[in-house]
Amino acid sequence: MSAERPVVLIGPMGAGKTAVGKRLATKLGLPFRDTDEAIVAAHGPIEAIFAEHGEPWFREREAEAVAEALAAGGVIAPGGGAVLHDGTAAGLREHDAVVVLLEVDRETVAARLVGGRRPLLAGGGIAEWERIMEARRPRYAEVATLRIDTSGRSVEAIVAELVGRLRPAQPGSSTGSEGN
Repeated sequence: MSAERPVVLIGPMGAGKTAVGKRLATKLGLPFRDTDEAIVAAHGPIEAIFAEHGEPWFREREAEAVAEALAAGGVIAPGGGAVLHDGTAAGLREHDAVVVLLEVDRETVAARLVGGRRPLLAGGGIAEWERIMEARRPRYAEVATLRIDTSGRSVEAIVAELVGRLRPAQPGSSTGSEGN
């Protein structure tokens, strides 16, 4: 697997971007970059950023973190709303990233997010997740190269499918990156 094309895992909260990304990076021998972790390291807890500066300020910092991660390469897990920023979406195209949409159903999300601290879900629960997902769905579809359903599946099963589907998406392959 060539490290020339970054692999970017997108999708809603609870889809498994971080868990799948870490395991995928290990399997491929590539670095893993979680942009939320980079933002927290530079600016403090995301909940505090939202409270103090608001979502637009956070999205700008997130776009910067994604741009840095794309330049460095590897397997990248941005936040669920990162692709809403036009600069981030453009950066994915400019870096010829393989953008994998991790899809998930509401039941799986409900099980995964129990007790979590997600600023955009505060007080709204699964209904808020569904509202956010519906609003983001068109942008996810626009930027995705591949789609994988993570609903009710183990990280190992998701990574195994992803590795098989990524191989043709890398440079030097005789097949293209289609596979939605």
